[in-house]
Amino acid sequence: MTSEHSTPVIHVLDQSTVNKIAAGEVVERPASVVKELVENAIDAGARSIRIDLSASDGKITSIRIIDDGSGMSPQDALLAFVPHATSKIAGIKDLDTIRTLGFRGEALASIAAVSRVTLITKPQGSGAVTGTKIVIAGGTVKEHAGTGAPEGTSILVEDLFFNIPARKKFLKTINTELARIHTLMEGICFSHPEISFRLFYNSHEQMVTDRSTRPLDTIARLFGADTVKHIFPVDAAYPFMTITGYISKPSLSRKDTARMLVIINGRFISSLLINGAVRAGYGTLLAKDRSPVAFLSLQIDCGLVDVNVHPTKKLVRLSREKEIAEAIRKAVSAALLSHDLIPAAEAPVQKMVSLPTATDNQPAYTYPLAETVSSGVSESTHAGTIDSDQRLRQTELMTGIPVVPSKLPAIEVIGEFGGIYILGRTDTDELVIIDQHAAHERILYEQVLLRLKGEHHSQELIWPVILHSTPKETSVLQDLLPALTLEGFILEDFGRDTFIVRAIPVVLGRMENAGIIDEIISDLVNDASTGSVNNRERITRIIACRGAIKAGTVCTREQCQRIVNQLRLTRNPFTCPHGRPTIIRFSRTDLDTMFKRT
Repeated sequence: MTSEHSTPVIHVLDQSTVNKIAAGEVVERPASVVKELVENAIDAGARSIRIDLSASDGKITSIRIIDDGSGMSPQDALLAFVPHATSKIAGIKDLDTIRTLGFRGEALASIAAVSRVTLITKPQGSGAVTGTKIVIAGGTVKEHAGTGAPEGTSILVEDLFFNIPARKKFLKTINTELARIHTLMEGICFSHPEISFRLFYNSHEQMVTDRSTRPLDTIARLFGADTVKHIFPVDAAYPFMTITGYISKPSLSRKDTARMLVIINGRFISSLLINGAVRAGYGTLLAKDRSPVAFLSLQIDCGLVDVNVHPTKKLVRLSREKEIAEAIRKAVSAALLSHDLIPAAEAPVQKMVSLPTATDNQPAYTYPLAETVSSGVSESTHAGTIDSDQRLRQTELMTGIPVVPSKLPAIEVIGEFGGIYILGRTDTDELVIIDQHAAHERILYEQVLLRLKGEHHSQELIWPVILHSTPKETSVLQDLLPALTLEGFILEDFGRDTFIVRAIPVVLGRMENAGIIDEIISDLVNDASTGSVNNRERITRIIACRGAIKAGTVCTREQCQRIVNQLRLTRNPFTCPHGRPTIIRFSRTDLDTMFKRT
């Protein structure tokens, strides 16, 4: 039992420490700063918002947000940096009817606690000659004075986490941080098409939208006109919710959910529940590993939405979750059923991209981007059979791979099942079942890894492929270019958010479908294993996965035997690069036991 005169173990933290802890909940990275400041500008009634990012030495060094919103008086400007000071709610009852994006009064105080902030503001229509300038470093006011200023607000944030080195140390590469900002801004731009947004990085324009009454215009600016061609409206009303927006035809799908943007009551949010409900609306129209493109805005009764779940407010809690999810599923399903979903057969067109205009020393060139199909008569051949032959031939032709003693017995193929499994019999009279995709993936993976140093491992494309990407994907790709080059991809920057692909790894064989390049890049940009393996290993695994014969491809018995023979030559024939088994065996005793013959 402690003495009543002993020193207390529990003590009250000083305000500086409290502010830094609070800042850690709200300000996780540069994207957090952009989110909070842009949302403040939106709440201030801005019609145009500019975001300027500057970076050097691999880190974002400053973030400036400029808006033409309502601005602040000298008194309000100073109060805005006081923790929990807000103009958006007055009491607890207001939490049930929140319509603004911010309301906690934490953002500016948290940002100022861990950076150097310069605020310049002047109220709209005030007639004031001067505005207000406030400079704060680490939560301490360094300057509060009048200054010349346009109406609206400008906030400059510099040296983020200068007083919290541990937090600064865990920031990712510049391109990763930029990708997070681009993802955030895509959602904010879509949720507020009535506002003009401009995003600059080191004075170079990265993203721009115009003020519009049509969300479709904003979608086109963000994701390109081709996306708009393949989406159609969703419009449904329920007693507690309305759903508007756009969903894609099944022909436009992705391996990831990066282009499923969801807005609830004007707030860009992340919701696995809603993403799952949208996907469920497609039913069997999409393969199980594909996700649609969707841009949805939900207006839900405020009493059913709790936006006060997390300091960043990106996550929300919904009451009547099952009813909301079911309503979304029905709305998506109804919209799909009301449209003609038969994909149109496009005529073969040879697209051309013009390179710089000819000069005295430099002729003008055009590169064909898609191979034209010549007229004539050809024999009807199953496309899957041809594709499988090409992929198997590619893995048989690889040279420079050391031969190792097989760890598998000799296997005779006796059949296949479902286009997925190869059935075989070993020389010791065992039954084996082989996953054809996992097996071929292992074969490709080892061939990429064991490629002899200096061996020519790129194949130039007859027709270079133009790859269009979002700003987020561009940022990630810039980080991956060195590793992609090592693996045989030759990509060149071809203008704003566009790359030209001139060569691909030899192991991918003939490029019959240029879409595989987009799929590989999508895998790389959205790969969940980013933190567990290095970039080169990620690329190697994805090349193997994308180059392998797909599950569901019915192979001939001869093709199945070729897969088995190639698998027997690998160093680790037992699992694919992701750890899934390639082969399972059943002895005669195992089968007798299963059929109760023993």
